[in-house]
Amino acid sequence: MTRLQRNANLAAVVIPFLAVFVAIVLLWNREIGPADLAIFALMYLLTGFGVTVGYHRLLTHRSFATSKHLEYLLAALGSMAVQGPVIEWVADHRKHHAHTDEEGDPHSPHVGGGRGLRGLVHAHVGWLLRNQGQAAPWRYARDLMEDRGMRRINRAFPLLVALTLALPFALGFAVTGTLRGALVALLFAGLVRVFLLHHVTWSVNSVCHFFGTRRFDVDDRSTNVAWLAIPSLGEAWHHNHHAFPRSARHGLRRREVDISALAIRLLRRLGLAWNVVEITAERQRALQVEAQVS
Repeated sequence: MTRLQRNANLAAVVIPFLAVFVAIVLLWNREIGPADLAIFALMYLLTGFGVTVGYHRLLTHRSFATSKHLEYLLAALGSMAVQGPVIEWVADHRKHHAHTDEEGDPHSPHVGGGRGLRGLVHAHVGWLLRNQGQAAPWRYARDLMEDRGMRRINRAFPLLVALTLALPFALGFAVTGTLRGALVALLFAGLVRVFLLHHVTWSVNSVCHFFGTRRFDVDDRSTNVAWLAIPSLGEAWHHNHHAFPRSARHGLRRREVDISALAIRLLRRLGLAWNVVEITAERQRALQVEAQVS
């Protein structure tokens, strides 16, 4: 990893973190209005689905198929979550699956960064300063490298980062008609939203390989973490995902809420998604062994 890459990743971690404290100071004793919450929710869902439905289930695992236009839109929205350019993200995640919790895994809490708390910190943020974006793209993401449109989106990552902050600013101004309203939206639906989505996603890398429940006979140490399921839009059923990586649905039981799977189901009903990968009950039973991780 070059010094420029390391510094850019460090800035992406630190700036949203500092923005949270600024938001607390500026918004203390000020009620967050419906417009602020609506813009925050809109930006969180759009960029969150860009990662979970776009970067992850569609582009990394090909859990369903869609048109090129929607594929590119989801890749752009995923880029606006500020978690790295699309090709780097996909390559890193495919490498994670190829070497899960073994040497070569970019962000396992069990290798590469020590054990216990040190390993957990490494899997959460430490890997961003050492291993992020280092998976060979021609090896792990050849299909995206051969796609001219995807390469353009990958190169446009800095512009999409600027857009993810400019858009809430513009929405805030459009709704309130004031510069103050635009700046509050920039802070809350821009930087604070990036901070929260970052740490929710990184918690899947760290917490969901450390604490939680397991029920399938898989070699890695992935877990399901129920309390993280809703903010992660269903990604926290991570053990299920490692048992069946191509499944479009990670919450395999009725009570395992998976908002991203609901979004894919809606796309299918609208005729915008097809070839959706589903796992039969028989396949699940064949791999199932109940276990609890302390």
